[in-house]
Amino acid sequence: MDRHIAAQLATMDAVRTWDERRATGEVTNVTYANRLLGVARDEEAGWMAIVDCRPRSDRESRLKLTYMAAYLMATRGTLTADELRSALEAPRDRPNASIS
Repeated sequence: MDRHIAAQLATMDAVRTWDERRATGEVTNVTYANRLLGVARDEEAGWMAIVDCRPRSDRESRLKLTYMAAYLMATRGTLTADELRSALEAPRDRPNASIS
């Protein structure tokens, strides 16, 4: 999650920089669009690393869910079916409940 937060901050800086360069005429609209696409791909890769993360404990599971919820609220996004399955996955080391 720390890496994703750092990536988000880097994304904001990159977008701001490219916006400034475009406003001053340093880059063409095509170059600008391509650079923003690259930034968006990097951000998506960071998000997928969070989605694909498999919590090892209940604590990590709660942290993942909290982070995902905050991200979705901030971006007004939604989860795909695969992302939802990942969010609902139980931690790997959770003991199986047995019925006696």
